[in-house]
Amino acid sequence: MKTAVPCYYHLDVEVSPERVGQVRRILAAHLKFWDLQNLVEPVCGGAEMLLRAIDEHASDKNTSIEMWWSGQHLITAVGGKDHVLGPHHDLSGCLRHLAATSDGWGCCATDTGARVIWFSQRARAGERIPLVPTAPEPITQEGLEVPRETMPVARLARAADSVLEEAR
Repeated sequence: MKTAVPCYYHLDVEVSPERVGQVRRILAAHLKFWDLQNLVEPVCGGAEMLLRAIDEHASDKNTSIEMWWSGQHLITAVGGKDHVLGPHHDLSGCLRHLAATSDGWGCCATDTGARVIWFSQRARAGERIPLVPTAPEPITQEGLEVPRETMPVARLARAADSVLEEAR
């Protein structure tokens, strides 16, 4: 069952052809750990396409990958310092794939000049398993006495005051 506990994962990597497969396996392991097996293929596929585009077109191969799980949505962001990341460069095939396989995507710049492409996936709640009712176990302790209903409240208050005076 999907947990509602927010999760976050960050990975800094220098992109190379052999590292793309390793990063895919790392992201898949985290998604499985978060019990999001049904998102492994779309998330890892999108991240892999972005990493391959960075490897082919970017001059700075240092990249950050982040995943945020809110309990309902998983947002994956891939960012680098090179301006190659962006919708206006030769990433149109990759971005069309992200648009087709995700619930939303976008591109933005950070304060440091880095470019970030993000995409989100909505996850369904896990299967609900009905609870099986159990029979109550017998109580072995004696029950408490029923309070005296016939005694007026004023008499009870005087009795409580006398107990407090004796305690002093």
